[in-house]
Amino acid sequence: MEAILVSACLRGVPCRFDGRDKASSEIEEAVAGRDVVSFCPEVAGGLATPRRPAELVGGDGHDVLDGRARIVEDTGRDVTAQFVDGAHRALAAARSGGCTEALLMPRSPSCGRGAVYDGSFAGELVPGDGVTAALFERNGITVRPAPGV
Repeated sequence: MEAILVSACLRGVPCRFDGRDKASSEIEEAVAGRDVVSFCPEVAGGLATPRRPAELVGGDGHDVLDGRARIVEDTGRDVTAQFVDGAHRALAAARSGGCTEALLMPRSPSCGRGAVYDGSFAGELVPGDGVTAALFERNGITVRPAPGV
C-alpha cells in the first residue's frame, strides 16, 4: 500500500499551537497498514510549540502561495514566511517518503482542507485550504481531511 503523509499532531505529537495533539482511534484506523510519514509544517517552518494562534488573512493557502494573502498571529505578527517554508518542507518530506496522499488537520492555516478559520480569531470558518494543503494539491498529492477531528 502507498505511503501517506499525516499531520504530526494527528499521530500523537504535541505540536499544535496549544502544545497538544489530536490523536484518535479514527486516525489510526484510517492509516492502518500504510507507511506513514508524520510531519508538522508549522514546527518545520521554525515556529515554537506552544505558539500564538495564527489565521489566514485576505484569502486561503492558494492566495498565500500567490502572494495575495498572509498568515498572522492573534497579536498581528506576520508569520507567512514560516508557514510557506514549512509547506515546502512538508512537500519535500512527502516526496521523499513516496507519499501520493496526505491526511491533514482540519481548519488549520497550514493543513486545513475545504475550510479554514477566517482571520478574525472568532472561530468562524470560510471555504478554503491551508498553505500546505494548497501546495500539496498543486503538486499532485491528494489531501484528505482527518476523520473524527
